[in-house]
Amino acid sequence: MLSGMPRTERTPGGGRPPSQRPSKTCAHCGLPFTWRKKWERDWDTVKYCSDRCRAAAKRDRT
Repeated sequence: MLSGMPRTERTPGGGRPPSQRPSKTCAHCGLPFTWRKKWERDWDTVKYCSDRCRAAAKRDRT
């Protein structure tokens, strides 16, 4: 590591094999899904496993 560079905290799933990454259950379909790089910044707020489930849940609410 270069000196003078700030250390970044480990992300929930970064650098781990898929079997060791954190997982959640989809709020719409109930299936488990694991951490993905694209959810790195907002993993705590992710509720749905896909855009399809997110859209379906939105349709079901109305």
